[in-house]
Amino acid sequence: AKPASGRAGAAFAAAQTKLGSPYVYGATGPSSFDCSGLTSWAYAQAGVGIPRTSQAQANAGTRIYSQSDLQIGDLVIFYGDQHHVGLYAGNGQVLHAPRTGTVVRYESIGNMPFQFGVRV
Repeated sequence: AKPASGRAGAAFAAAQTKLGSPYVYGATGPSSFDCSGLTSWAYAQAGVGIPRTSQAQANAGTRIYSQSDLQIGDLVIFYGDQHHVGLYAGNGQVLHAPRTGTVVRYESIGNMPFQFGVRV
């Protein structure tokens, strides 16, 4: 992956500190998160305000349709209804809060239907 921009890199670094935190629907941190709660919290640590929901985050920047153009820290939107979001982690991996009963973790980008990335 290409190196992260300053704020995307800072957001990604913040999210990495939350690996293992529990997924809780509607949670926005700092001890538990849902998918868009994690991404909005991470960007807030980088001093960047982005919307709260994955659907709104899908419109929060420049869309990137080729996975090969993704940079670390870019938002990655999944599913046709855009209901899931994570942070690109490089090497085909996403850092995200998957679903109830899981924790913040890395996962292959191919495990979910990729729609596009968003560079904030």
